[in-house]
Amino acid sequence: MRCDAVLEKLDAFRTGELGRREIEEITAHLTACGNCSQELAEIQRIAARTRGMHTPAPEVIFKRILLSTGDRYAEVETDLGRMWVGFSGRGITMVRPVAQEAEAFEDSYEKQIGRRPLRAALPKLYERSLQKAATGTLPTGTPVDLSRLSPFERKVLLLLRQIPRGEVRPYAWLAREAGRPQAARAVGNTMARNPIPLLLPCHRVVPAAGGIGNYAFGSALKRELLRREEAPVDEIEQLGRAGVRYIGCRSTNIYCFPTCHDARRMRPENRVPLRSVEEADAAGFRPCRRCKPLALAS
Repeated sequence: MRCDAVLEKLDAFRTGELGRREIEEITAHLTACGNCSQELAEIQRIAARTRGMHTPAPEVIFKRILLSTGDRYAEVETDLGRMWVGFSGRGITMVRPVAQEAEAFEDSYEKQIGRRPLRAALPKLYERSLQKAATGTLPTGTPVDLSRLSPFERKVLLLLRQIPRGEVRPYAWLAREAGRPQAARAVGNTMARNPIPLLLPCHRVVPAAGGIGNYAFGSALKRELLRREEAPVDEIEQLGRAGVRYIGCRSTNIYCFPTCHDARRMRPENRVPLRSVEEADAAGFRPCRRCKPLALAS
């Protein structure tokens, strides 16, 4: 090999990045060429000195980097009480009521998200968004970070935003909308583990059998959130106990979920309680295109 070709590859030769044939050719050249051998020795001395120059960054710099790029959390006061809010550079990652000390929140955050957060100031956008959601009005444009979840979980949780304010949908409906009609139980599990309640309104999802159902922060808070959104909570529970799943309209021959805004505009004399899709079909009703109750049909 020529000296210029060898000198160009000396550092790669030193680090073992070359193929076997090139290593053999350069080794043979170095045996015969004193100048190239001296050049290799100089490169090795520089590399050794560079390794010795490594020192850990000061703790204050390390913390500043974490604060600007890592996960953080803060506390916010809302109409529903104080909330812990975790967030990353991508958006809000977790919301929990302040029912535990900061260290306990850090532990639960690390367990669920996989990273330990640092205490920091809460961005004003996130503060306003949580405060607005607690009053019963879902804000738009608030970024959320669901990167730790599976694609199915992310899809289901983001679909929650499509359930209108003041309305509820069954787990099975959400499973169908997510493209997995047989995954109602998986949807329920996803709701129970929702890391960002309020902003991803899992309180708008109820059992197909009727009633309000469970909530990660208790059924009482679920009822309160629905009431703040002007959902007919008492009616939902009464219809659930009576086995009524849909409401048909005699004047339009359309049937809806009971909380659908179209159903709530029906005149009392036109309302027909229905227990199933089959009963609605037999009575000549068509499914509402707005609330899509047929999404429950198998």
